[in-house]
Amino acid sequence: MMDTLHRITSDIKPLNTKVQAETAAYLDTLTKPPGSLGKLESLAIQLAGITGQMKPTLAKKSVVVMAGDHGVCEEGISAFPAEVTPQMVINFLNGGAAVNVLARQAGADVHCVDIGVATELNHEKLLSRNIGRGTANMVKGPAMTREEALQSLVTGAEVAAELVSQGTQLFVTGEMGIGNTTPSAAIFSVLSGRQPSEVVGRGTGVTDERLSHKIQVVEQAIQVNAPQAEDPIDVLAKVGGYEIGGLAGLILGAAAHGCPVLIDGFISSAAALVAKSICPEALSYMIASHVSHEQAHVLLLEELGLHPMLQMDMRLGEGTGGVLCLHLVEAACRIMSEMATFESAGISGGAV
Repeated sequence: MMDTLHRITSDIKPLNTKVQAETAAYLDTLTKPPGSLGKLESLAIQLAGITGQMKPTLAKKSVVVMAGDHGVCEEGISAFPAEVTPQMVINFLNGGAAVNVLARQAGADVHCVDIGVATELNHEKLLSRNIGRGTANMVKGPAMTREEALQSLVTGAEVAAELVSQGTQLFVTGEMGIGNTTPSAAIFSVLSGRQPSEVVGRGTGVTDERLSHKIQVVEQAIQVNAPQAEDPIDVLAKVGGYEIGGLAGLILGAAAHGCPVLIDGFISSAAALVAKSICPEALSYMIASHVSHEQAHVLLLEELGLHPMLQMDMRLGEGTGGVLCLHLVEAACRIMSEMATFESAGISGGAV
């Protein structure tokens, strides 16, 4: 399994700096002051480097919602019962969730993957890739075996490859798993060296009392398992989750196929941190869609070195913030392909 992961990461290439330079130069010939479109220009340059095209067309977009359950829910760290995970998966598959609505507006497909849901699910649209029926309670021992963690990474990369073969050019990360802000916070704490009290947030909206308990749960899980920060797979196995590993693998797989990835909220960003820790080159393929209302998301984005496109005070997950950012990706592409240059518009002076 490790050999497979190595093959995937070895396919992740540096961005095309030549095309990036050409794109930056071309942006300065458009009918606007240099740099006046701000982050749209930075995004256009990044997309050019990823795709190797100055004017890319990213027509087929896929939101991948990885779903998994968490044994740590036994500790009462969520405002919602674990039964909500499979119920929401069916909602995704039936097109009724927020991410489905926003994806329809953006012209994106939503693919839901059962990578670790505790309940057996059957649906014609479900991508069944179940590795285990929920993780173990990480307060009492490792959430997964190392082999299961590796399998979650490889599975995510395989889903990316499958969707690329079907024409996908741009990915959005999404997730569903009651309790998954807790393992995400634990991962962030270990890989960044920050204290749990800095990185544990309210998730689905827990009370002050439950928040304090949630911090203690993360502290205990780290103490019991002693995950090694220099080994991101060890961290993922001991205090992570199947859907977090699946998203990290999806990011790596997308990057290996030269596709940009819009990173959603806190859980997706924790997965992005795992992916970056495994293969730093993958970071260049990531686009931070938004900064969520979750307490430590801004710190997590800083740890990644990513700058969010939006700030909407959202904290739903599912890929909702990432889907909203698809409109900005489309805008950056259209600026490159449709906007007039000073020469073509007959405007003199090369500046406005």
